[in-house]
Amino acid sequence: MVTSTTSHRTGLGTASLVLGICSLLAGWTLVAPIVGLVLGVMSRGREPMARGRAGWGILLNLLALALWIVLGVAFLALGSLAVWQGATQGN
Repeated sequence: MVTSTTSHRTGLGTASLVLGICSLLAGWTLVAPIVGLVLGVMSRGREPMARGRAGWGILLNLLALALWIVLGVAFLALGSLAVWQGATQGN
């Protein structure tokens, strides 16, 4: 019986890539990019055959998280601006 020291599994890297693509294209919630990022980081250490997929998954999930952060900051800034204008104009 021959045992291999290298693993040919690529499930975590593939899942990270799929979550990254779906997070960007479908605008999934904040949870999906976080899960995809964690899976990508786990895959980089455990699955040498999935390094490329894990790398792309990490990148796409980081982009999706950055998009959520930018949208959240813009939403808070515009809301604060509206409240401030309402308070200073007496409305």
